[in-house]
Amino acid sequence: MHRGMAGKSRRAKLVLTPEEVERLERLRRSQTAPRREVQRAEILWCYHAGETVAEIARKVSMTRTSVAKWVGKALNVGLAAGLKDAYHRPREPGITEAAKAWGVHLACSKPKEYGYAAELWTRQSLARHVRQQAVAAGHPVLVRAAKATVQRILTRQALRPDKVTYYLERRDPAFEIKMREVRLVYQEVMLQNPSGGSPEAPPRMITVSLDEKPGLQALANTAPDLPPVASQPSTVARDHEYKRLGTASILAALDLQTGQVTARVERRHRSREFIALLQDWDRYYPPECTLRLVLDNHSAHLSKETQADWATRPHRFKYLLTPTHGSGLNIVETLFGKMARTFLRHIRVQSWEELRDRIRLGVSEINAAPVLHRWKKFDALLT
Repeated sequence: MHRGMAGKSRRAKLVLTPEEVERLERLRRSQTAPRREVQRAEILWCYHAGETVAEIARKVSMTRTSVAKWVGKALNVGLAAGLKDAYHRPREPGITEAAKAWGVHLACSKPKEYGYAAELWTRQSLARHVRQQAVAAGHPVLVRAAKATVQRILTRQALRPDKVTYYLERRDPAFEIKMREVRLVYQEVMLQNPSGGSPEAPPRMITVSLDEKPGLQALANTAPDLPPVASQPSTVARDHEYKRLGTASILAALDLQTGQVTARVERRHRSREFIALLQDWDRYYPPECTLRLVLDNHSAHLSKETQADWATRPHRFKYLLTPTHGSGLNIVETLFGKMARTFLRHIRVQSWEELRDRIRLGVSEINAAPVLHRWKKFDALLT
């Protein structure tokens, strides 16, 4: 039995003008034209050059059916129509605007309002609820809505009901007034010492930024740290387990004129610890100076014990409160950030007392090269 030779193609040759050949050549090499048009131009150019449908299909990684479709279209209606998709009228949308609005309304509510245990929707749980309640809500078109359908509805409205973004309710009606007062004090300090250096003699009014950093954990390793090794992982290796030895609170006061830091490390931060810090400052400065304290509304700052201690030294302390939930206006927070980035970073100790001593050492290192912390945003004071 002799195998017959492949039959000759019955398709006509694609006859093109020199202009059409040039257009195909330019389009098939284009880097900006739509990919489908570039691919079709490659198909028609190869067919015009004499290649078979099977050869073209292998070359462009398409099926022979698809290649034959575009070749046949070009042969029947011309090159220009063969490169473009035929116009078709868009299908009427299956999901009505009312149904989409109902889905958006569900996404803007919480699952617990419909008897579920979850606090937030997921795409799957929302899609399931939509399918179950679509008929009862008068939107049967959503009875087969999948997760992707729900996602498209939510994307059009830029909704993410599965995410939580936190905000801070402004609970201080005098927030703007207090913020302005604090900024005016910072501006006054900057004008007192415009050169950036420490004043030769302390001014009559010394401004101190004061706050606490509570809950600092004293953690001990259960296995020794391994130092970096050359040509090995270049980091310190530390065992995942650790032992808790208690917590410490740093009470710090920052002199805005000199950058000097006075700090105490205590197990708690009550009124008595705060008073002890004030007494440290009282002994440090000449008695004729007035200490202006910038602090927040912590109970220890305004307690009866604190007020009674201030009463024993009238005109010695003057306090300026930051707004409620506005502790970010207190410059001493930048000092705590510096501590967290330097000597508190990855700290491990063998006892609570070691943590206390190392914090004191870190404060001494800061005082060895004091830095003036300045507030630089005063634009709002001009309005």
